[in-house]
Formats: sequence, structure tokens, C-alpha cells
Amino acid sequence: MDPENQTGVAEFYFSDFPPFGNGSLLLFTPLLFIYAFIIVGNFTIFSAVRLDTRLHNPMYNLISAFSFLEVWYTTATIPKMLSNLISEKKAISFTGCLLQMYFFHSLGVTEALVLTVMAIDRYIAICNPLRYAIIMTPRLCVQLSTGSCIFGFLMLLPEIVWISTLPFCGPNQIHQLFCDFEPMLRLACTDTSMILVEDVIHAISILTSVTVISLSYLRIITVILRIPSGASHQKAFSTCAAHITIFLLFFGSVALTYLRFSVTFPPLLDKAIALMFAVLAPLFNPIIYSLRNKDMKDAIRKVLCFRSMFNVSGSQ
Repeated sequence: MDPENQTGVAEFYFSDFPPFGNGSLLLFTPLLFIYAFIIVGNFTIFSAVRLDTRLHNPMYNLISAFSFLEVWYTTATIPKMLSNLISEKKAISFTGCLLQMYFFHSLGVTEALVLTVMAIDRYIAICNPLRYAIIMTPRLCVQLSTGSCIFGFLMLLPEIVWISTLPFCGPNQIHQLFCDFEPMLRLACTDTSMILVEDVIHAISILTSVTVISLSYLRIITVILRIPSGASHQKAFSTCAAHITIFLLFFGSVALTYLRFSVTFPPLLDKAIALMFAVLAPLFNPIIYSLRNKDMKDAIRKVLCFRSMFNVSGSQ
């Protein structure tokens, strides 16, 4: 059935960002370079872990899974942002808007679950090292990663189906950089008090992950501080520092975006926060994991050298 007959709105329009002159064109180039860096950086980390047998352990397998998810997480929104920056008609179809919300948030929930599993993995490795190999088996790691993905994509499905049944009869301008729950629900020709229910659902899922991760790392830091200063002490701190940084970037931007309830920000600040959530946080993932970890740097060098040798031999 035609979406226009169901909802009264065939497509939505995004408001300008930034709201002045040729700012859109000025933003296009840096955003394009950032997107390219995110794709190349995360695929490099994923390839490095897959190709280097020394990194075939739960921690690096989870890092590679997170990097793989980051590629698709950013792809759900950034290409459309780039298109909107250079086109006069900044529009998206009703179905396209639903799909963008579904994949963006499903991948986001999956990433949150993977970060939670990573925290539990580090907790077991540092706080219970003698049983680590018995508990965190390769099979369990695959099961946890797969389960995170399945749960992440199933959790948002009822919500998206419910939104698809709501009447949208106008206006149809979304005051955000991409399709999101609250901006879209505010356009529905029905009682918008359901937005509060959405906030509660998001808050419960976010706070559950944050609580588990925070308790895990608090316990980890306590145990590390008891380790005598030395190579193992420094390595444990370095590894956990990278994980904690990613955790703070990801959930910090999530909290600013979705744990506000009735608090409202000016439209420009709202979009700036969304930009940090959807673009800047994923940008730092390959930087942090490649610079903070010697084994990862060595594996990445091998991948880059392998590609260089392949290109040289191919050109001869």
C-alpha cells in the first residue's frame, strides 16, 4: 500500500544545518573525509584482527566486531547527511525514514551490548585470570556477539512497526540531521505523550548497560591498583584505558541525546549533539584502539605492508 495513503505524508524534509549561507558546502568536505576515515580505519582494525592469529582471542574478537558494527552504524546516517548537504531538496521517503531509524538504533543497541560484553570480558580476565580461558571460550565469544546482534535488531522491531502505523498528516519537516524517534513522533497527528514512554524505554536500556559496564570497570581498576608496578600493571591500565575511553565517548553522547526527558536544547545545539553522537564518537574508535595498543599497531602495520606488497606485485 502507498505510504501516502496510510499516513498522508509521502516524505519528510530535513531542516538546514548549519542554518546560514553556504555552510552546508563547507561542512560537506570535512564530513566526507571523516566518513572515509571511519570506514577505512574500522575495516583496517577488523582485517588486522582477522589476519593476525596472535589476536584471535575474545578481547580482540570483540574489538573487531565493534569496529565492523561502527562501519554500518555510520553508513546508516552519514551518506544521507552528505547527500542533504549538497542537494536543494533535503528529503527522505517515509519508508526510508523508518529504515534509517531501525538500522541506526539497532546497530547502536548492538554496539552497546558488545561494549557490555567487552567490559565483562576484561572483568573476568583481570579479576579472575585463572578461570578466564575456561569461562571465555571462543564459542562463548561467538555466541555473545551473535546474541548481541540478534537482540539489538529484534528489540527495536516492535517500536518501528508501531511508528509505521501512526498517522502523519503534516507538517513534515524533521528538525534533526537524520530520522530519529522524538523528532518523528512530534510530527505524528496523534497524542505525543507516547514520547515519554520512548524516553523511559531508552533510559532503561542505556542505564542497564552503563551500570554493568561501570561496576565492571570499577572492580577492574580496584584490582589493577593492587598489582605491583611493572609491565603487567602498565599493560592492564593501557588496555582498560582504551575500553573506558570508548565507553565514555559512546554512552556520553548517547546520554546527551536520549536521557534528557523534558529538557529541550536550542535546535542548533541539538544538531551539534547529534553530530557528535553519530559522527565524532565513531571517528575516535580506530584512533584509540590503534594508538593505545602495541599488538594492534603491529597487526595494522602488517595489514598495511601486505596491501602495499600486493599493490606493488599487481602493478608489475
